Formats: sequence, C-alpha cells, structure tokens
Amino acid sequence: MSCHSHPQANQSWKQSTHYDNKSGVIVHCVECHLPPKGKGHLLAKIKHGAKDVYGKIFKDAGNINWEKRSRLEYAKKYTYREGCLKCHQNLFPNALSTDGDDAHLYYTQHHEELRCLNCHLFVGHYNKAAIHASNIEFGKVEEISSEVFTESARVERFENFIEKIPGTTVSFEMNAIPDGSFNIGSLDSESFRNPGEGPVKTVKISKFWMGKTEISWNEYLAFFNATSSEGRKEFSKQMNNADVDAITGPTPPWGAPDQGWGKTTGPAITMSHYAAETFCKWLSMVTGKTYRLPTEAEWEYACRAGTQGPYFFEGDPRDFSKNTFINKLFGPDTTTINSYVIYSINSNGKTNLPSEVKPNPFGLLNMLGNVSEFCQDWYSPDTYVSYNEATIMDPRGPADGLEHVIRGGSFKNDAADVRCATRDFTKTKKWLITDPQIPKSIWWYSDCAHVGFRVVCEYYISEKK
Repeated sequence: MSCHSHPQANQSWKQSTHYDNKSGVIVHCVECHLPPKGKGHLLAKIKHGAKDVYGKIFKDAGNINWEKRSRLEYAKKYTYREGCLKCHQNLFPNALSTDGDDAHLYYTQHHEELRCLNCHLFVGHYNKAAIHASNIEFGKVEEISSEVFTESARVERFENFIEKIPGTTVSFEMNAIPDGSFNIGSLDSESFRNPGEGPVKTVKISKFWMGKTEISWNEYLAFFNATSSEGRKEFSKQMNNADVDAITGPTPPWGAPDQGWGKTTGPAITMSHYAAETFCKWLSMVTGKTYRLPTEAEWEYACRAGTQGPYFFEGDPRDFSKNTFINKLFGPDTTTINSYVIYSINSNGKTNLPSEVKPNPFGLLNMLGNVSEFCQDWYSPDTYVSYNEATIMDPRGPADGLEHVIRGGSFKNDAADVRCATRDFTKTKKWLITDPQIPKSIWWYSDCAHVGFRVVCEYYISEKK
C-alpha cells in the first residue's frame, strides 16, 4: 500500500473473500493486479509502475473518483484473467451451486467475450451494493404514513398536470407537449454525426404529455410492489381492486439494481425494455389513461423542443467533447453543457438527481444525459430512409426487429454522444451476461446501469361530471 494513493482499497480488500474467507488463504494485490510470472508479468509491472509514478507526481489523489474507477470498464485494465485462472483452475467444484454451475458453463462457452470480473468484480474489494445474489428484500417499503391517493389526476384541459398513482403516496409531473413539425435526424455537417442519423426528414407530431423526468424509483417501486409475486396480496388489499392482479410484474432482481445510488427520486435503472412496457400497461390500468413509451420521433421532437442544433441549447459538440485533440491537451469547454446535461465529465460515474440540471424549452429535465431512455420503436440504421409522405404524421419505426431504440445518452457518455439526434439501441445479450439464470431474466438487465425510461400519455380530456 505504500506505493499507491488509494488507501481505502486496503480496507475493502480486508473485507473481501480474498482476505476474509473460511480457508484462511489470503490473495494479495499482485496476484490479481499483475499476471503470473512468465505471462507478461514484468511488462505489466513496468507499465503499472510507470502509471503509479506519474500519478504520484502529477495527480491529486483527493480529486480522483475511486468509486468510478472501480467499475468494470476500468477494473478490466488492471486485473488479469491469467491471475484468476492460476488460482481457480477447477471451475466446477462439488460445492458450487446450481446457479454457479450454469454461470460457469456459460463462461466456458463464451470465454472470448467474458472476463471473470463480469460476475466477480467485487470479490477482491468488498462492495455491499454489488452482492451477486437473488435480492428477495428488494422493493420492500416502510408502512405508509402520509396521505394515500384514492384516485388518479383528472385532466380537463391540455396543460401540465401531476399524475397520482391510486393506492400509493406517489405522484409525478407530466408536461404538455404541443403538436407541430420538425426535422428529425442530423445534417451531414454536424460534428460526430453517425450514418444512422439521416437522411433528415420533416415529420409531424400530434400533441401528447411526457414525463418531466425519467421514471424514478418511487414510481417503479410502486409498480414492483403492486405486481411482483411477493407484494401482490398486500397491494390488492390496499388498492381494493382485484383487476390490478391481471398485470404480472418483475421477479426479484439479482444484486442491487440501484447500484447503491439510492431508490427515491433518482432515475430507475437496470429494468428491461419488456419491464418498462409492462410498467406502462400497469400505469394505464390504475390511472385510466393511456401511458406508453415514446416513439423515437416523439422523443426527439420533445427533446429538441423547437430548436434545430446538436443540442437544445447553444454550443458545438467539438467544443464540449473531451475526445478532440485540442480538448485532450487543454480540456473541453464545460460552461454551458454542465448546466443542462449529466454526462461523463460531471456525473462522478453515476446517475444524478433531475434537480441538478436546467430544463429544455418544453420544461423537460434530463432529456440528454443521466440515463439513456427506451423508445417503443424497433431499431434499424435505415429507419428514416423509409419515411415518406404516407408516414410523416406520427411516424413509427420498423414493424419488427431484434433490439429497441434508446435515446439521449447517459452519465457514461462523452458530449459527442448526448446530442439530440444521437441514436443507440438495446444490447440484450451483452446486458445479460452475468445473469446466472437459465433462461435469462425478462425483467432485469444484470449488466446495464445506464438506461431508464420516461413515459408519454396519449392526448385525451376527462369527461366532466
């Protein structure tokens, strides 16, 4: 530890199974963080030693985000598969659980794309929030002490409203998005543009309501406790509505879906696209309105909010991105973008609360950054090519596909990838690598902490009584 500037790693190591275990065998730092001798040991020692010296001289350890540095994408650079396999030569010991057997079999079949760290990231440095086991306690809440809503919001005109979830104390804001037309996609001249963002087409969008923020854990846990097998009885008594039982909700997750970042007003993450769609069906049932995920066209229309540039605020991605040559030397200009977007530079490696950014012209928060957001459309790189005179009114994506569109970028992304036109898609197989279940869960992504969703409500007006 005398060589390094992160002494907290010593304490988390002593709490881990590499130090505190039944056998009394201690696995030391170098056995994980250097490959075995004869397998690149000396070269790795020189490389990491040089980094240590550089950091000691030129960096302030107090300014380094060690929580962010402990995530998988960083840990893979400093931990070696050869070291794991030197100690763990038998991947199928007699004491291994059925889930462990299945997981290790999956590893042997996909060892070229997997690392031991995918499942065992925190065996060397203990992290309570990352325990890889079925979390049957997830979602349990304390007794309700404040006022419980007995009915959903009545909407008598097209304006912003606060939705109330009956049988709970949970409410959330919905913003009125007026009808209009806009140019979907990006011009060839836009910095960091990707081919799938064109050709630019003019489309028309009907009015709708959209969540002011991403769906938070408050709303998602109301759904989880209403529909999951463990919470269904209690909720149906509270709701006094047997019909709600028609929606079957998520099974208990593995580990901590919130990553230890909190389960209140922060964005709900790690649920699957299927789970997000089921949430919308449940919300429609309990409120009497029609809630769903936004189409890709609705999402970009709401994000742009009448603007036409790369962002809904002034600025060029080349000034904001840390990946240009000049910005690598002198640092990017963050003055404007930091006020509107939670992205790789200002996120501290995790999601943030919506209150930490300014809204776009439609009053929506976090349309760019924080978490990427599910859309209902199937993904195709050629979606806009198919738009024509017959489809420019409220266009939908392809009729079928393998993955769904996600939009907006997240706390992990550079400024280049949190533009209004940036398109991405779900990666179901990759996001379920460490799920030990066979078949894999349809409710939770075990390896995706950067995607959430917000809802839209289709236009309607409550009948006056």
